[in-house]
Amino acid sequence: FLDKTIFNELKKILLKNDNFPYFFIDHKINEGDGFPQFVHQFYYGQTINSEYYHLLDPILDKLNPTSLIRIKINLQMKDTQIRMTGMHNDFDDPLENQKTGIFYMNTNNGKTIFEDGEEIDSVENRMVIFPASKRHAGTTHTDTMYRCVINFNWIWYGE
Repeated sequence: FLDKTIFNELKKILLKNDNFPYFFIDHKINEGDGFPQFVHQFYYGQTINSEYYHLLDPILDKLNPTSLIRIKINLQMKDTQIRMTGMHNDFDDPLENQKTGIFYMNTNNGKTIFEDGEEIDSVENRMVIFPASKRHAGTTHTDTMYRCVINFNWIWYGE
């Protein structure tokens, strides 16, 4: 999705930097769901919430959103088995022109699964974009130390 040099710089800062601030939450979709993860909120509530927001400019330039809703990075640790999280939409009652994008920061055996059965492998530097009304789920992974994705939610009125 991104030029390899730009992607590697992004990966170096987000995944190879001891000082990048991740915050632990005890759930993925709903409290008590058994899928803890680390997150960093770049953008939410019409506000830039991170001094690292500018790192996403190359992705945002390609997405060309009309209006951002949320951008966050999710980092899950290795599991002992592949388990699927609950099917969901990132937001209740998404708008017609609302989009969701998942940008994969590393390759692993985790997947994104859609309600219609379509499966997307986690391959680094891949972006999958879909209508926000399309229900989806993630899975855990077993083959790497972590699985990391950046989740984008936006409104787009382009062609």
